[in-house]
Amino acid sequence: MARAPVHLPEDALIPATGAPLQPLRTIADQAFSRAAGAPLVEGNAVRVLKDAAENYPAWLKAIEAAERHVHFENYIVTDDEIGALFADALLAAARNGVRVRVIYDWLGCLTKASAAYWKRLRDGGVEVRCYNPPRFDSPLAWVSRDHRKMLAVDGRVGFVTGLCVGKPWVGDPAKGIEPWRDTGVEIRGPAVADVEQAFAQTWAMCGPPLPEEDLPAASALHPAGDVGVRIIATVPSTAGMLRLDQMLAAVARKRVWITDAYFAGVTVHVQALRAAAKAGVDVRLLLPDSSDIPLVQQVSRAGYRTLLEAGVRIFEWNGSMLHAKTAVVDGRWSRIGSTNLNVSSWIANCELDALIEDERIGAEMEELYLRDLDYSTEIVLEDWPRRRHGRRRAAGTHRLGSGATNARGSTAVAGALRAGHALGAAFTDRRVLEPAEMRLMLVAGLALLAVAALLIFFPRVLVYPLILLATWFGVALLLRARKLHLERKARRAQGSPPRDRSR
Repeated sequence: MARAPVHLPEDALIPATGAPLQPLRTIADQAFSRAAGAPLVEGNAVRVLKDAAENYPAWLKAIEAAERHVHFENYIVTDDEIGALFADALLAAARNGVRVRVIYDWLGCLTKASAAYWKRLRDGGVEVRCYNPPRFDSPLAWVSRDHRKMLAVDGRVGFVTGLCVGKPWVGDPAKGIEPWRDTGVEIRGPAVADVEQAFAQTWAMCGPPLPEEDLPAASALHPAGDVGVRIIATVPSTAGMLRLDQMLAAVARKRVWITDAYFAGVTVHVQALRAAAKAGVDVRLLLPDSSDIPLVQQVSRAGYRTLLEAGVRIFEWNGSMLHAKTAVVDGRWSRIGSTNLNVSSWIANCELDALIEDERIGAEMEELYLRDLDYSTEIVLEDWPRRRHGRRRAAGTHRLGSGATNARGSTAVAGALRAGHALGAAFTDRRVLEPAEMRLMLVAGLALLAVAALLIFFPRVLVYPLILLATWFGVALLLRARKLHLERKARRAQGSPPRDRSR
């Protein structure tokens, strides 16, 4: 006879090794701090901002009120009416003597903002840096992207968000185009220092670091409220947000409600969600019904069955595009930011999220989630994917096509990685494939047969590209070795210790 699960009260005391009894909340705080590398900062005022209608005006107002500096970092800034609006605001601040610094991602803005857009900012006194443009000595560097979306002003206010800058987030009511659904957060108080430090981290990755006097210390910022906030700034290969997402699922006792734009969960995270659902936790995923990256959507749907079978409830948003990346756990912990639930965000990118520990914010996030579910369709296991229960898309609702949306190369890489896992499973038989993965197997099989037929008649089609790639990679590695050799000689000449590259 199976034992019934034991549910401890929320204030239960649990023994900690080598320490006196500690409340469960203290244990969770310690675990979150170590998993994400982000301590809990108390004394903040926090405001949840929905969509561009609430986010953009707050950003522009903060920029207009700037007195010392503006730090703005975003994956995509589009050279359209919205991009022009922000350019005007940043240039006006620079004319008033404010130090304005902007970081944009090379790939994210590749087809979105022209060189003239950035030149106009630079000519107007704005310091602009580009994250990770192509370099001959780093052929695969493009995989890592700066996917952060943040704004910090004077150490006074910080915004951590999922919104980029462009018309898709505003929509076009005259044409019946709905705005993209997205969420951000405004923070005032000591945690703003961590938002500023996150910007300084990326700024230093793109060139000389910021002056110390432009970075406020948390101790110098006065409390503005009673909310605890963690600012989680991840960089490539650290996986701090992946560990935290797993831990949030592990500590949940009642609810885990997640919204994500490009879900392609890896096994460890999927298993964490499945385990929570099997233990009786109400686990829900809200995902897009239509996406600007169809490949990722197909990969995402291929993983539905294993989650549904464990009791996870999955909903698809019926609006134009669901771009938010949020979670709320037990009405206490709320996550808002830029990290998607996929390999690209967890492992390859620079990301920025806020984890808020506050029941008032948690209740607000849960209410917002339930309102979003009113405009969503629930996916049910029976006859998936043919039968779906819930509210249907309203007649005449407009879908944004791929031509009106932004290219997200690193997210496509995440989808490709998950597709690779599925194909690997087909060859190695290391797990049972799901029926939803049939289309992927079919397309991949036909593609491989087409490549084989091509190479039979045109073998040079394969040989010449391989020669080119081998030459490029070989020269790139030699250049990198020479650079490191010269750096080591210079450090030895100066008597400096070797640089720690672990961060």
